[in-house]
Amino acid sequence: MADKPITTLLEMTERPALNVTRPHRGGMLLRLEEPSTDFYRFLLRSIGVSADGDRLSLSDQALFEMLGDPLVEVFVLFLGGAPAGCFELDRRVVGEVELGQFGLLSGFRGRGLAKYLLATAVETAFDEEPGRIWVAASAGDDSSSLLLYQWAGFTPVQVDI
Repeated sequence: MADKPITTLLEMTERPALNVTRPHRGGMLLRLEEPSTDFYRFLLRSIGVSADGDRLSLSDQALFEMLGDPLVEVFVLFLGGAPAGCFELDRRVVGEVELGQFGLLSGFRGRGLAKYLLATAVETAFDEEPGRIWVAASAGDDSSSLLLYQWAGFTPVQVDI
């Protein structure tokens, strides 16, 4: 049996005042209106989600139904016409928003884009004034992810070992 990675649950209950610089060259953030399962899986693999991650292990039909739910939103950051990163907001539980997926493709890391993308995800999540926004960070995530979430205003509330 494989060891289960340590998972930290973080949340925020108030909109933070985040000041970040937008990408200066050809950056565009788009909400996927009709996301395909193939493109979604490509994005998740490209940002480093493991093959046994919750979303990647869903059947095509289950993933199609999830992506078709109007309460699940997927946003993609494009730079120079190429996907650079993405985030998913899941509003299916009343009064809260889960930042279900978040990350940058490897070729776009180290450029200061993570703060911009996370700040945009938080602002978008607060559009409908939820009681809380939460994210689960796993020990298998990028080592700087916990610090990034805390920079944005998320506070650790639970650690599962």
